[in-house]
Amino acid sequence: MAMIEPPAAEAASARIVVVDDDPGIRELVSEFLGRHGYEVDEAADAAGLARALDRGPADLVVLDVMLPGEDGLQICRRLASSDGPAVIMLSAMGEETDRIVGLELGADDYLPKPCNPRELLARVRAVLRRRGEPRPAEGELGAYCEFAGWRLDLVRRELKAPDGVVVNLSGGEFSLLRALVERPQRVLSRDQLLDLARGPDSDAYDRAIDVQISRLRRKLSDGGDGDGAELIRTLRNEGYMFAAKVTRR
Repeated sequence: MAMIEPPAAEAASARIVVVDDDPGIRELVSEFLGRHGYEVDEAADAAGLARALDRGPADLVVLDVMLPGEDGLQICRRLASSDGPAVIMLSAMGEETDRIVGLELGADDYLPKPCNPRELLARVRAVLRRRGEPRPAEGELGAYCEFAGWRLDLVRRELKAPDGVVVNLSGGEFSLLRALVERPQRVLSRDQLLDLARGPDSDAYDRAIDVQISRLRRKLSDGGDGDGAELIRTLRNEGYMFAAKVTRR
């Protein structure tokens, strides 16, 4: 008899919405995740996802790219801009360019279809673990970092521009920026950044770091007087370095 893997401890309060217009895939993924302790809801399209979110907040959305009506990329962009749940995208189009587009729009991870359910489970656990990292208590030393007029709040997980406007970050972007600002003036390789931002058990590829660095630079340039490329510098054949002076409070 095959051994059934016990539910993960972190699954107890996590709610996931699986969005796919193929009922067979939707049922298979939902049943597998439910068997591992997650509360799972299903949706066939954007309208179904909206109804699922009306029934209660979700921690993560497993989102197919090819959907009728509003496609997965549009939904991902909307969820990321509204500081919504984490997103893992699934797509039968497994090209690297498709992965990059998904990450640029704010997806936390991306898997080609068909995917092994156990691999999806591992990605779900990794994304939820990053989202659920222990945060400093309000007022605790080191609860936020300031640099070049910006403030990264480690409690609320938000980035505030010099003019006071809150800049939306995906979960992956926040984790990456935190890894950088906590190690200023230090060269970090892509592998180091993957470990720091996504965890040592992540099998994400280093191109994902380049994509999120690009997005962070753009947001840091759009929201302030400086240049995001000057704040996050590229050192050829070595990695990246956060160049600004950082004050922790």
